[in-house]
Amino acid sequence: MRRISNIWTIILLLLGTALTTAQVAKDSDLYQTILSLDEAYFTAYNACDMQTQGSLLSEDLEFYHDQGGLSVSKSGILESIEKNICGKVTRELMAESLEVHEIKGFGAVAIGLHKFYNKEEPDAISKPSRFVTVWKEEDKGWKMHRIISLH
Repeated sequence: MRRISNIWTIILLLLGTALTTAQVAKDSDLYQTILSLDEAYFTAYNACDMQTQGSLLSEDLEFYHDQGGLSVSKSGILESIEKNICGKVTRELMAESLEVHEIKGFGAVAIGLHKFYNKEEPDAISKPSRFVTVWKEEDKGWKMHRIISLH
């Protein structure tokens, strides 16, 4: 029984090591590309630049929000952002938290933490929340394909 326990311990250690090293290096082209795309999208988000936001979203976008549910309409998402977010909320990436994982032949997954600041609640403390973004490399460039936002 102890031998089986030791084998499972070794397997779990190897699996844990594989999962923590699966991300690409921060100085890699892919990491820098995804970091730049995140910055481009959320600079537009913070400035209410709907055209740039729209250009970075996939036509078959799926947005999963733990409080708002599932949204699958790109135009609906953009309308909601314009109505409810523009001029009111800004987002800040906690850059040290960003992980980028390559998906061969498809794109990449970005996982990290970010904070949102509500201008209508200036004294509210922003707590980091987790996000997962699946970026798809399309003929017309990289697009946010699947987004999971957890608060």
